[in-house]
Amino acid sequence: MDGVIHNDDAPIAGAAEAVRWAASEGVRHLFVTNTTSKGRPALVEKLRRMGIETSQSCILTPCVAASDWLRTQPPGAVALFVRAAAREEFADLPLVPDGAEEGAAYVVIGDLGDAWDYKTLNRAFRLLHHEPNAQLIALGMTRYWQTAEGVSLDVAPFVAALEHATGRQPLVFGKPADAFFHAAAHQLGLARNEIVMIGDDVHTDIGGAQAAGLRGALVRTGKFRAADLEGPIRPDAVLGSVAGLPDWWRAVAQAA
Repeated sequence: MDGVIHNDDAPIAGAAEAVRWAASEGVRHLFVTNTTSKGRPALVEKLRRMGIETSQSCILTPCVAASDWLRTQPPGAVALFVRAAAREEFADLPLVPDGAEEGAAYVVIGDLGDAWDYKTLNRAFRLLHHEPNAQLIALGMTRYWQTAEGVSLDVAPFVAALEHATGRQPLVFGKPADAFFHAAAHQLGLARNEIVMIGDDVHTDIGGAQAAGLRGALVRTGKFRAADLEGPIRPDAVLGSVAGLPDWWRAVAQAA
């Protein structure tokens, strides 16, 4: 969503028309986002304001994937490091009280934005340090994202700090984890090689999708930089923006 459909709160020109085209042509689609700052109801409303009508069932977030997984695991208290708006996906799970530094079976790290500080990061470290069997859960491993103020740190740097300090490998829900892309394919009811992931991050979106067996189309919006085309990851397609999706789709269909 961020960098493809919109930049922060500013819609990308032609994105709504491209989504409406996909719907009118019967092209199955899913919004797969690493956003952990909002719940699905807020994301549906944000898209609606941009002229895109969708439902919660058409949005897959790391919070949804992680909470679904937690419900299948042995019971244990969950320590959440996510914004208030994203906590609703975990509402039926047992939660560690805010401020507690012990007692977590699962420590979930999401995007806290400006709420990250030393005290908060150190609390996450203590929860893991005091519970050797606690699982570190990363809601995505995006390194940074494009905001109205400029590029800003995302989840991965904070997860990396905790991984380094504790020696604990994170379980990743979100891009670029294979399982997240596989969950999206299952939800769409399609084979992985029948799916094109459209993203602005050559590593997390395109590289992750290709490693999971999908194809990847890179857009020149959001965090895209020209240097992205010079690295080892080779997108299956490069679009000026998602607005170019219908023309590209028709060209591929004609060539097939």
